[in-house]
Amino acid sequence: MASVQDRWFTERNDEDGHTVKVPTRLHGNTTIRRWRAHYRTPDGRQRNKTFARKADADRFLTTVESSKLTGTFVDPTRSRVTFGEMAGRWTASKVGLKASTRAVYAAVMDDHVLPRWRDVPLSAIEHEDVQAWVADLVAKDLSGAHVRKIVGVVFGGVLGLAVRAKRLQANPVAGVEMPRARSKPKRYLTTDQVELMAEAAATLSASRPRLASNASFAQYRLVVFVLAYCGLRWSEVAAIRVGALDLTKRRITVSAAVVEVDGAGLVWGTPKSHEARWVSIPRFLVSDLTDHVGTRQPDELLFTSPEGGVMRNRNARRAWFNRAATEAGVAGLTPHELRHTAASLAVSAGANVKAVQRMLGHASAAMTLDLYAELFDDDLEAVAERLDVLREAARVARSLHDHQLAALAATPETATAPRIRGL
Repeated sequence: MASVQDRWFTERNDEDGHTVKVPTRLHGNTTIRRWRAHYRTPDGRQRNKTFARKADADRFLTTVESSKLTGTFVDPTRSRVTFGEMAGRWTASKVGLKASTRAVYAAVMDDHVLPRWRDVPLSAIEHEDVQAWVADLVAKDLSGAHVRKIVGVVFGGVLGLAVRAKRLQANPVAGVEMPRARSKPKRYLTTDQVELMAEAAATLSASRPRLASNASFAQYRLVVFVLAYCGLRWSEVAAIRVGALDLTKRRITVSAAVVEVDGAGLVWGTPKSHEARWVSIPRFLVSDLTDHVGTRQPDELLFTSPEGGVMRNRNARRAWFNRAATEAGVAGLTPHELRHTAASLAVSAGANVKAVQRMLGHASAAMTLDLYAELFDDDLEAVAERLDVLREAARVARSLHDHQLAALAATPETATAPRIRGL
């Protein structure tokens, strides 16, 4: 049973059998906490905690008993583990992460989180300390998005696991004010710019005589087109096998991805959403893709590096992508910006948000709208124009109807009609 003990006194029976308070050896010692709260955990284990004031001890016991009734009780001894120990458990629990995401989280943990919190017990992590840390990160000129990933995703994820494991009653990150994540303006290429870049990529072999005899750069013209018109991620394009193409139905089945992870090399897996999808191939690409496939086997890669291996993003950018972008007048372009271009071109061609979502392999239409809301502004204007047309048609129809009624009411036949029907 819960109780509060006064450490300055103990109770004894006097000669008459009455209970009296007797000072203990701690009596008057102001360097110690006078009041000790005794309670039992839900599994029956005895625990205690000391306080300087009796009111605080009573309040603590009330909270303990309430949390036991609601199932939110946290044994303080379980909060003594350090953040670093809990971080290791959190990392081990993230079994569904893509290899590239796992590498990003590991870098965030090593560079920002563990240096500050590794040896701090979970019980010592306070909300105001987290808020002060956020301010320090912002002062280091880190972007809002990066701070949110450090604090909200990684640090907060570890503490979230601690809450679920009943090591913390609440997550200290909850309610922390974060800097605003400002997204970089997206760049969308026109069809002319895509054409220029594709042709530039195909002719780079002339300036690379060492590689010209081993592999043709002509295939990279098709890579640019697939990125810009089909909306695939680089990791998905690099993983396409010949057998994934159905040129009769003009489809590419996207079921695999390959990424280069520091320290791990090439890592094969599923697409980012973990779900396979198919995308349509524009008709103009079918003939070129047919010629490119030739007699190759279904399990061969559709596109390769100049040496015949997997197209690695960083190597491709150095070998041909960056130069092709510069020659097309879009210096600094990234492969992912061709994916943005695919979304833009699809919307311009009349695709709705659900179609764009499926093409890009987003988890939801809401995610597509969050990323590309500005592309659908014209759609909203077109809707407003169509509503104007509908309203004008309704107004004209109503006016015509009223005019016809007035004309009928003015004719003698209409005026005598009731008497005729009455006969």
